[in-house]
Amino acid sequence: MNKQDLIKTAENFVENSEDNYITKSIAISENVIGMKIFEKPIFAFGDTDDEYFELLKQPSAIGKHFLLPKEWLPRSKTVISFFLSFSEAVRKGNRKNMLWPSEEWLHGRIEGQNFLNKLCIYLRSELIDAGYNSLVPSLDKRFWTVTSSNDSTHPEVLFTSNWSERHVAFVCGLGTFGLSKGLITQRGIAGRFGSILTELYLSPDRREYKKVYEYCLMCGKCIKNCPANAISMENGKNHTICSEFLNKTAEKYKPRYGCGKCQVGVPCECRIPRIKG
Repeated sequence: MNKQDLIKTAENFVENSEDNYITKSIAISENVIGMKIFEKPIFAFGDTDDEYFELLKQPSAIGKHFLLPKEWLPRSKTVISFFLSFSEAVRKGNRKNMLWPSEEWLHGRIEGQNFLNKLCIYLRSELIDAGYNSLVPSLDKRFWTVTSSNDSTHPEVLFTSNWSERHVAFVCGLGTFGLSKGLITQRGIAGRFGSILTELYLSPDRREYKKVYEYCLMCGKCIKNCPANAISMENGKNHTICSEFLNKTAEKYKPRYGCGKCQVGVPCECRIPRIKG
């Protein structure tokens, strides 16, 4: 199996899976029946021995609790990172009302993540069937994340995890961070990330950037969009304020939640923004 085989397999899954479309049985309203959640994915491939992964153990990045690729899978050779950009329907829906998440976005956040997990499991199975042991860190029993100050398991590392899809995507070459702490890719910032570790060797891609925020214009549009006032030019995103607002959406839209206003109606919504001049 080579890169193109893997990418084509993923593209076919995304285009043809019923789980990438909102069915009548789960639709919040008739307005979203048949809506496509994601467009075809983009991929980047990293070397498990890339020194950048070691840098993620620094407190200024994630911290010592970040597990290196080979701590998850000792004989792994490749980190496969991918980005699923939200469809125009999902993004357009969330641009209409900047106070609360749209029906389209709520489906994208929850059913979208469920679909992404299924894609990870499918690709892992394909790799294993081809003879290469593989693992999905975010679905492994060792994975943990802290999203609330009420979590007493790892109180010292609030709003972090031992495997970060965005940071891994940065290392592999998918994109750079924005002011809102999202990752800006060739397809923009509005979407979801996934990753797989495998013992199959696939040549690493080159990072086309050198700076952490290289693709961000620092235009401040995400600051204006944020209904919780959780983003500032000086400090970026305040995760506590953001989390508190997400909790409000969870109460209002149970069993779903979300926001995503910092990912829509911004220059980096679906592309890498270019500086004029």
